[in-house]
Amino acid sequence: MLKQKIYIVLILVLGLTGWEAIAQEAPPRETLELNFKETLEFALENNVDAKNARLEVLVSQTTVKEETAAGLPQVNGSFSFNHNPMVQVMFVPNEGPFADPDNPSDVIPLRFGVANTSSLGVTVTQMIFDGSFFIGLRAAKTYKSLTEFDRIKVENDVIENVKKAYFGVLVNAERIKLSESNLARIDSLLEETTAMYEAGFSEKIDVSRIKVQRNNTFSQYERSKTAYEVSKQLLKIQMGLPEYYDIVITETLRELNPEQELNELLSLEGVHRVEKDQLNTNIELTGLDLRNNTAQYMPTLNFSGNFMRSGAGDSFETAFDKINWFSSAMLGVTLNIPIFDGFSKSARIQRNRIQLRQLENQKFLLDQNIELEIFQAKQNLANDIKVLKVQRESMELAQEVYDMSKIKYNEGVGSNFEVVEADSDLIEAEINYLSALYDGLISKVDLEKALGIIHEGLDKPAIPTR
Repeated sequence: MLKQKIYIVLILVLGLTGWEAIAQEAPPRETLELNFKETLEFALENNVDAKNARLEVLVSQTTVKEETAAGLPQVNGSFSFNHNPMVQVMFVPNEGPFADPDNPSDVIPLRFGVANTSSLGVTVTQMIFDGSFFIGLRAAKTYKSLTEFDRIKVENDVIENVKKAYFGVLVNAERIKLSESNLARIDSLLEETTAMYEAGFSEKIDVSRIKVQRNNTFSQYERSKTAYEVSKQLLKIQMGLPEYYDIVITETLRELNPEQELNELLSLEGVHRVEKDQLNTNIELTGLDLRNNTAQYMPTLNFSGNFMRSGAGDSFETAFDKINWFSSAMLGVTLNIPIFDGFSKSARIQRNRIQLRQLENQKFLLDQNIELEIFQAKQNLANDIKVLKVQRESMELAQEVYDMSKIKYNEGVGSNFEVVEADSDLIEAEINYLSALYDGLISKVDLEKALGIIHEGLDKPAIPTR
């Protein structure tokens, strides 16, 4: 028995030592303090999708350079060295000038060639005319513009997600404050009621009723703390913030004055949406593809030229003798005329025309959807503002009812049950108010996105020019 106790003590000591070592090895968490604008700017710089969108713009720039290179001179050098251990044999008739009376065969084997040959040359090609080149170059520049619009669209999405996550953190922080305030109020009431019960002026059921209310409020407090931590983790992910950082929000909902912003937003009109730019650019790209396929019917003209030095020798040393090397050069132009391709170009042209019709239909639908988004977002926000006003009034009334019930209870003309009920109603009204405020903030973000002003307050994204 004594040995077992000793083993248990050793295990506990070793376990505590191990946990202490792990705690010492764990890197300290760094804290980042940010307000609303700083949070959005950090996200635009560090969010993975935003970074990839900027990299895609750089990729499109290399595409433009690649297309441009096709119209520049192409210069290639070559060097070759061949060793023939056995020079190929050629056969000629054993007659005429090659006749050999000592050879009984009717053919004579001759070796034409030497053991070692080498060449060194430069080839230059230059496109003179190709109808698809300039179209391809313009298409590459248009594609670069499309990636710029895609970048703006991604940044808008990032801002939308970060704003919603940020508001979630603020609302959950307010819920924690309310829960702490409610707990303090209930603890004070519980202390007073317990004292009255011990003095014989209250019943045990009154104390039990308040304890139940306190337990419910404490559970709400714990849920609020969990929701707060989860909302912070979500915000960190949307921001692209590493796990070992902790974030501290330096603003409150009161400082942002969201209710005033909600009312002002309803009077705004929509501005230009980047989705239209994306679709118009896709239409332009498809039109350029149509022109490119049409240009395939045109001939192409290319210049080519080369200069070469060739040498040979029957031994390795003589293969590089200066007297065995000779120069040659060639200049020429090549005209390629398409005649018949099995109607493949015609099929591609028909496909481009159908795609243009599809994109035009999408453009019409996009305009309608944007109008519908703005209408729905304004209706939702207007409704949320009404609900928020009602919930704020309900919260003020619930506070008033609680204060009156508390006064009556303290004066001995009210019951403990009334106070508990009033406290429960006040907590529910506070929770409903914060929920309505959060819904209004989400609707605000949705309306900002629908109106195309979600970048407001930040540096405006650079609009690509061509």
